[in-house]
Formats: sequence, C-alpha cells, structure tokens
Amino acid sequence: MFVIHYHEIALKKKNRPFFVNKLAENIRVSLERLEGVEKVKIEKLPGRLLLINYGSSTSIVGQKLAKIPGIANFMPVFETPDDLEKLKESLGKKIKNQKFGSFRVTTQRGDKTFPMTSEEVNREVGAFVQQKTGARVDLKNPEFTVFVEILYKRIFFSFEKIQGVGGLPVGSSGKIVSLLSGGIDSPVASFKMFTRGCRIVFVHFHSFPYLDISSQEKTVDLVKLLDEYQGGSRLYLVPFGDIQKRVVLAVPEKYRVVVYRRLMISIAERIAKKEKAGALLTGESLGQVASQTLENMSVVDEVASLLVLRPLVGMSKEEIINMAKKIGSYDISILHDQDCCQLFMPKSPATKSKKKDIEQAEDELRKSINLDEMIKDALHNTEVKDYL
Repeated sequence: MFVIHYHEIALKKKNRPFFVNKLAENIRVSLERLEGVEKVKIEKLPGRLLLINYGSSTSIVGQKLAKIPGIANFMPVFETPDDLEKLKESLGKKIKNQKFGSFRVTTQRGDKTFPMTSEEVNREVGAFVQQKTGARVDLKNPEFTVFVEILYKRIFFSFEKIQGVGGLPVGSSGKIVSLLSGGIDSPVASFKMFTRGCRIVFVHFHSFPYLDISSQEKTVDLVKLLDEYQGGSRLYLVPFGDIQKRVVLAVPEKYRVVVYRRLMISIAERIAKKEKAGALLTGESLGQVASQTLENMSVVDEVASLLVLRPLVGMSKEEIINMAKKIGSYDISILHDQDCCQLFMPKSPATKSKKKDIEQAEDELRKSINLDEMIKDALHNTEVKDYL
C-alpha cells in the first residue's frame, strides 16, 4: 500500500473534489499502463489518497508515482488498527532486521479524536523502538525515520517518504500546445506546465530533407521522456524547410527569425484549434538570445489569437539547465542535431523588430507565394505520432 499526499490541491476549497478525483484518475491510468498491473484500487482519505491494489512491485510503482504531477510525497505503508499496542506489535516485527544507530519518529494525527497528541505518540513509539534496537534518538540527522499517520480507526506507518513533483494533476487546467524545439529550454517549459495541471500536445518543426532527421529523432526521445509525466502524448512533426526557403528569398535577413516564429505560431495555432487546446507554449527566456527580446516577443504574439505561455521567461540559463538535469531531459537535449533553427539563419537578427517592418516583409513574401497554401501543405504533410 501507498499513502499519497497532495499539497497544492489541499489549498483548494469547493473545487477540491475535482482536483482530487483528477489526481486519482491519473494515478490509476498511469499505473494500469505498467506491465503486470490489471486493476488499481484507490481510496480517498482525509487530505490524502490510499493506493491499495496495484499488482506490481513496490519499487516500480514508486518510480511511476514520483513522476505524477499533483503528488507532493508518498510512502509505502503498513496498516494497523487505531491502537498503539497493535502499532508497536506490528512495528516491532518490521524493524527487527533493520540496522541503524539513530532514529526519530514523526507522527501526523489526522484523527483529532485520537486520545494522544502527536508528540505523545512520538515519545511512546520512540521509547519502544529504542528498547527494541538500542539506537539513539536523533531529531536532526537520523539514520532511520519511522513515519506514523493516525486516521479514523486505522494507523499507517512507514520507513520512507518519497518526494513527488508536486503541483496540480495533469488535465485539471486544460490542454495546451507546446512548440518543442529539441533544445534544453522547451522540455523544461513543458514540464513546468505539467505541474500547473496542463495536458500538452507537442509540435516540432523540422527542415528535412534540407537537413537530416536528427532533430526529429531527438524530439521523439524527448516526448517519450516527457510522456512519463503526463501519460498519453501526441507529437506533430511539421515540415518547415520549404517555408524557410521561400522566406529567405523574400524577407530581409535581419527579420527572418521573427518571421519564422510568426509562421510557427500560426501553424501551431491551427493545430491547437484542431486539438481544442486553449494556449500555446514556448521555452523562450527573456534576453537569452537575440531573438528573445520584449520587442520581438510582442511582434510574434501579434499573429496569435490564443494565449502564448512562456513559463521560463524570467529564468536564467543556469536555472533552466539545472531543472533539465533534474527531470532527465538535459542529456537528450544536448545531443548534436540539425534543427530547423540552423537553416538559413541570419548573422545579425533584429533585436527590436517593429510590427510595421515585419508586416511589410510578410507582404513581400505573399507577393512571391501563396502563404496560406504553403501552410496548408505543411500541415497536410505533417506526421502525427501518438504515445499511449
């Protein structure tokens, strides 16, 4: 069994049941995808969930729970009746083969009618453990911790509390479309929005056959990794090379990046509307590169009717890299690839683009091609991959 704690959900009031139900559903769906798991049983307890039946090894289930947004922490637990003598009896059997020189007892009393306070339980259980093992009490740096949770007519205890990713359960805040480049930033941006409760559809722009397929391969690996946090992902692989080639012929060099970004946003928005998504997501960070300035971001956003989210906008590159390493995307992101950003890139992109200059450049582009038809062709030739 696992006792699963949520933190941010507990701050909700009238809407709390919705978030709790969504978290329980996500846990059930995620675990039932594991090999050997047939049916998951989850019980709702005050301020927590109890995972009762999962049909797979505790370690495998624990690895999956650690990646489900909405979970603050969780513990593999043993259960006894709400009687301290029964608790000590069961605890004694479990610790007899444990080796430790120091310990502490940490009690949470969910049932306030229980006749002893948390501190009184700590002292009595601590005295029992000390008598059984001879270990000393150390409240600051113990080698071993006994976690006790007292609920109505039942007590749970554990020797391990595992941190989750926290936040809100995926799907509780709607669906968005992430422009996934294959670099370091956009996977981190996607992860951050998982923990804000968003379900994400991924869109990657590539320049094959002008460049090789390495960016697509890397993006597939990133989506497989990110899918561990949401379960059930979709990836759109959009051919962008022909559009870039036409932009180069008609648009002044310094404005190419902004025009590229506006076209990507336009295409991603069409996919978002198809997917019934409510916003777009990018991994941009203010001032990180020449194209990511307030002026350029503002001009890019002019073409979007949907909200464009930039959760990394105030983060430094070091902060983003640290988070990428934490979620496991960094080693994939730094692999060499040929992404569409490398194709026909200007030496000195404009940092303070003006709307009228970009629109004038796009008007010149429309004189040479039917831009709407090119966008339709790109969408028609887009490959869609589902990860279930």
